[in-house]
Amino acid sequence: MLQLNQIFKVFNEGTPDEKIALDHVSLKLKKGDFVTVIGSNGAGKSTLMNIISGKLITDVGSVSIDGKNVTTVKEHRRAKLIGRVFQDPMAGTAPHMTIEENLAIAYSRVGVRGLRSGLSKKRRDFFKEKLEMLHLGLENRLQAKAGLLSGGERQALSLLMATFTEPKILLLDEHTAALDPSRAELVTQLTKEIVNEYHLTTLMVTHNMQQALDLGNRLIMMDKGQIIFEADEEKKKDLTIDRLLEEFQRIRGEKMNSDRAVLI
Repeated sequence: MLQLNQIFKVFNEGTPDEKIALDHVSLKLKKGDFVTVIGSNGAGKSTLMNIISGKLITDVGSVSIDGKNVTTVKEHRRAKLIGRVFQDPMAGTAPHMTIEENLAIAYSRVGVRGLRSGLSKKRRDFFKEKLEMLHLGLENRLQAKAGLLSGGERQALSLLMATFTEPKILLLDEHTAALDPSRAELVTQLTKEIVNEYHLTTLMVTHNMQQALDLGNRLIMMDKGQIIFEADEEKKKDLTIDRLLEEFQRIRGEKMNSDRAVLI
């Protein structure tokens, strides 16, 4: 479903600030794979997500989604294939628009254009049905402005908007990091339920190592623009935070007192 082949991306090339963000990264996700991604700040996690979404174009290598080469396809043209939820709850919704207007815009990714056609009675009933999955009562607040929702409510709405059109790829970019613990747990549980229901192919970046272990069927660890460790479903079952930290230390070949802080 998703294939990255030898992705290489450098910023500020030829200057004193040159930084290799991704160093010939290859990754393949089958349909329904849920891969969690951990790594230190600057490891290349967000750059990887931006390459997949089309926000950035790779310098070398290729990106394929559902068998189609999208390496040079612009971000807005990939939107029909990709759902994405960001760390900032404010980033996924339009605050001055109502819940139903936000949902209508998200639904337009599958070909329905314009709010008028997007807000028919049939469409409202569909939106209510999907909002009920969140267990937040938002199905009774379709006319409420998204900007009046709490951070957790907005992030749950963003998650729904990114997934109810059943995209080929779902990208979750530290989507619970800005929430308080109770709301983070709610959104984490919703993520598990929605991904399982739609059998979505998912890539999730997180600094929470326990979350990375609890969710998904595969795990990868990144450092200095490379994938330095991978665990398939069988191997992941036996992983613990301590074992991940030991693996990180072994691969880097050095002792760091801040290992746990680097990865969490």
